[in-house]
Amino acid sequence: MSWEPRPPFDPTLLKVGTELRRVGVEPARGQWHAVRRGIWLPTDVWEGLAAEERHQAFTHATLLSSPGATPLVLAGHSAASMWRLPRIEPWPRHILVLDTEHTMGPSQFVRVRRAPPVPRTRTHGVLVTPPARTVIDLACTGTLDTALAAADNALARALCTREELRAEYDLLVPGSKGRGNAALVVDLADGLSGSPLESLSRLQMFRASFPPPVLQAEYRDRIGTMLTDFDWERLIGECDGHTKYRVPAGATPEQATQVLWDEKRREDRLRRFKPVARWTWSTARSTSALARLLMSHGLRPQPRSTWFELGSSRSS
Repeated sequence: MSWEPRPPFDPTLLKVGTELRRVGVEPARGQWHAVRRGIWLPTDVWEGLAAEERHQAFTHATLLSSPGATPLVLAGHSAASMWRLPRIEPWPRHILVLDTEHTMGPSQFVRVRRAPPVPRTRTHGVLVTPPARTVIDLACTGTLDTALAAADNALARALCTREELRAEYDLLVPGSKGRGNAALVVDLADGLSGSPLESLSRLQMFRASFPPPVLQAEYRDRIGTMLTDFDWERLIGECDGHTKYRVPAGATPEQATQVLWDEKRREDRLRRFKPVARWTWSTARSTSALARLLMSHGLRPQPRSTWFELGSSRSS
């Protein structure tokens, strides 16, 4: 599955309420959505945005509402939205900005991330922390689930390297909040992971002490080549997100049926090699649920983790 992100939100679609009223438009009377107080977007545009794009719109609107002599540098989840990194949980209703001099305070819609200076990068018209710093900030300020999905995505898209992730981890003060999560992200990140669902599933396997799977294992038969999400000696694991079957937008019922039929044939071909365990988001969100499913297919947890060697970043 491809990590190819959606196009970013176009901030030129945002309109300031005072400007709309100057041309005789009263946005509060309908057909307009208040992204933030005084910043509007046509309702039909807002309703067509994905969750990530809505956070991008909210971020741009917040920056418009926060004029200052020094431009704000987005960090954490707000920088992640601009880099179009995936998120497992809902997007927050505030933005996160970098504060290297400990001079800023939080407000209702702006929180601060106090961290060492980093070269600022401009993307999509705003200043953001570089991808590696963004991923480590996610690990320190949010969940391991989202931080690993973002790290996998960043590696897969060559936005950063594992060495850059480790360098950012090394800047963290021992004992600081989230440092353990950041260490795990550096150790577990893998650019071969093909989707947020695959990243979350792999993390649940780690939490449940299952043997580490081989990612994107290749199987060949007379029809062609197949790549699997997860592979063990006696089991193949496949997880199905809402885009798994690649049903094209606007497909007819007949076309959608053909895509599903092709996937069934693919699974039948894989089962000629070994059993296949298949799951969806609802199972992957629960460590115990995924563990029960894998154990029902014969996979067993290990008494000792073999996911990474001793002497990794966790012990530094």
